[in-house]
Amino acid sequence: MREEAPAWRYVAGAGDNAKICVIGDHASNHVPDDIDLGIAAELLNTHIAVDLGSAEVAQRLHDIFGFSLFLATTSRLVVDLNRSRDDAAAIPLQSDGIDIPGNVLDSEARNRRLQRFHDSYHDALGEHIARIKPAFLLFLHSFTPALKSDGAKPRPWHFGVMYNHDERAGKLALPLFAATGHETGDQLPYSGKVYSSSLERHGDANQIPYIGLEMRQDLIAESTGQDSFAQIIGPICQEITQKLASA
Repeated sequence: MREEAPAWRYVAGAGDNAKICVIGDHASNHVPDDIDLGIAAELLNTHIAVDLGSAEVAQRLHDIFGFSLFLATTSRLVVDLNRSRDDAAAIPLQSDGIDIPGNVLDSEARNRRLQRFHDSYHDALGEHIARIKPAFLLFLHSFTPALKSDGAKPRPWHFGVMYNHDERAGKLALPLFAATGHETGDQLPYSGKVYSSSLERHGDANQIPYIGLEMRQDLIAESTGQDSFAQIIGPICQEITQKLASA
């Protein structure tokens, strides 16, 4: 019997920047062979299944700056790792108007899936954080330029900075991203006070400075955009880390 691959991928950082850890809850569109979501295969290449471009930007942050990476290896349609375990949407029945019939589960099957993916991912991330003691956490996400369920209303932001209880890094990050000339949203298009599960569990609870960072997907769809965004994000994370260390 083949051993199942873990629900995460860890890449060790290098040098001083190894203490900056990039976390990607939605970095993969992979669906294990034994799970049938009941949707068209092409939907796995859309924003409902994965934060498009986020894994590529994360990899560049490692390659260029030496940041460490902790990335999910399972689609958000299997389990949404940025939701709390008891949130009904942790195993979504619908995403942007698309029904997910394979996620209609009884309580026993639901618990098995949560244990297999949600629990194992967050337990491993917690152990990783306790081991390397990061100086800064970057929860990296991307968002679609327009949601069909929101009337396809354009979202103007290039970056969105999110935070929950610990606002130290978020308040430093906002003017730094805005100064790059990119439209920067404060708790937009989502609020870290609402979508706060990972931020609270791994940032707030450990008193480690962090931000959640949303990137607009059309701007990081190609390698040039991914390179450009990584070159913006890396130095800002370094500056935030240095400022908070000397505060």
